[in-house]
Amino acid sequence: MELTNEQWTRIEPIILKTTPEKDPRGRKPKLPRDVETLREAYDQAKRNGGAPGIDGLSFTDIEKAGLEDFLEGISKDLLNDTYSPRENRKVDIPKDNGNVRTLQIPGIRDRVVQGALKLILEAIFEADFCHNSYGFRPKRSPHLALSAVRRSLLRRMNRVIDVDLTKYFDNIQHSILLEQIARRVEDPKVMHLVKKIIKMAGKNGVPQGGPFNPLAANIYLNDVDWAFDNIRQKTAYKGYEYVNYHRFADDIVITVSGHHTKRGWTERALQRLQEYTELLGVSLNTEKTKIVDILKQDSFGFLGFDFRRRTLWRTRKAYILMTPKKKARIRKYQGEF
Repeated sequence: MELTNEQWTRIEPIILKTTPEKDPRGRKPKLPRDVETLREAYDQAKRNGGAPGIDGLSFTDIEKAGLEDFLEGISKDLLNDTYSPRENRKVDIPKDNGNVRTLQIPGIRDRVVQGALKLILEAIFEADFCHNSYGFRPKRSPHLALSAVRRSLLRRMNRVIDVDLTKYFDNIQHSILLEQIARRVEDPKVMHLVKKIIKMAGKNGVPQGGPFNPLAANIYLNDVDWAFDNIRQKTAYKGYEYVNYHRFADDIVITVSGHHTKRGWTERALQRLQEYTELLGVSLNTEKTKIVDILKQDSFGFLGFDFRRRTLWRTRKAYILMTPKKKARIRKYQGEF
């Protein structure tokens, strides 16, 4: 079954309308100002470790001075609307290509507030997130994402779009993100707190390094996730899938059937992705985004692993070989936040 350009257009839902309607209950989360929620956020921040923020205050310093007083102080600031995030400490992390990735490390006080905000919002948005998104979600992991990509390749989706987004976290538009969150959150105090947190990055973007920002990044691309899940369903035929999409944070891989009747589908899928991301103010890195065919011995990388198709010499049975990259390691996606 081959779809024409017109048919592809008809199966595409308009972006920002792809997320299913959810039960409106739970749309009014309370401001995370109770000490118990703040304590849980503090415990999570402590388990994750991490260096002090720009104020130099460590977990040991806080507990020596009195943890309860510390949490009570945050609670009062949130209650009286006097809480204001402090400047983040910037740390440059070298990348394999010679460039640097800038992390912005909040102080522990701000990490606790962000963590508490994440706790109340994650319960709402987790119900909205698509199954093809794996990054920084409960009961999801890089290993599940890698297994899903491998499964798609074994199902003869051998044409692969290896996607690279240009400075994704830096290009998140605050106005769009706030609108997306406001669809599910009606409390103006919560929205005001969200705005305070994301504005610390400047006019655009969410800084990498805070507990809330991975959730914000998932919310921002959720409509794209659902749009491609719709494509997956509409192009499936008699139980066979011909297009699949996998995302972990800003790493995206799209697999497409290499059957001759699906000629041109890979290019159309890439075109759709570009149209969707441009509506969000995010662009594809055209130099790094590429289409590969694993039947032609091409390879691609995802989450620190290279994927290749190999054939057993004796049985001639094909299998997918996954090899860790020398410098990239899957652990870079764990514990940073």
